[in-house]
Amino acid sequence: MKLITKRLILRDLTIKDAKYITENINNLKVSRYLLVVPYPYYIKDGKNWIKKCIKDSKKKKRVNYEFAIMLKTDKKVIGAISLREVDKEQGSAKIGYWLGKKYWRQGIMSEAFNEIINFAFKKLKLRRLDIEAFKENNASNGLIKKMGFKYEGRLREYRKAKSTGRIHDANIYGLLRKEWRKHKE
Repeated sequence: MKLITKRLILRDLTIKDAKYITENINNLKVSRYLLVVPYPYYIKDGKNWIKKCIKDSKKKKRVNYEFAIMLKTDKKVIGAISLREVDKEQGSAKIGYWLGKKYWRQGIMSEAFNEIINFAFKKLKLRRLDIEAFKENNASNGLIKKMGFKYEGRLREYRKAKSTGRIHDANIYGLLRKEWRKHKE
């Protein structure tokens, strides 16, 4: 599967992506706010994650969409964005993402995020999207609000980052399809 924006290609992962994924995620500034990403991050970690993503993508009833984020100009994987736990009966899913540090603050994640929301609401016809961010992750909390998500509460001492072992409070956000339409206008 492939989604295309002005500057980006979002596509299913392949084993060949392991090198670039490892280069971009093997940075504590990237992994410190991610739930399941170890630090240091090795090529074998990337390959194992990609194999799981490929397996998930082949399921008849697909519930996880993991997209590689690539710039059209160089076609290297610089991050990933996902739609997980897609439940068509409930009309909901969760979003997750990460981006290599040298690509921060360039509007790349906003562009990828916008495309994933469009995919979720227009193609999959979902009603609601959920996302969480560690309380201390100011950049993600800001991006999530910018994308129109509403703050719904905080879960105290809720998650532990694998890379640091630190326990974090998680801010919980939600976005309804009807709110997204208004936000876009």
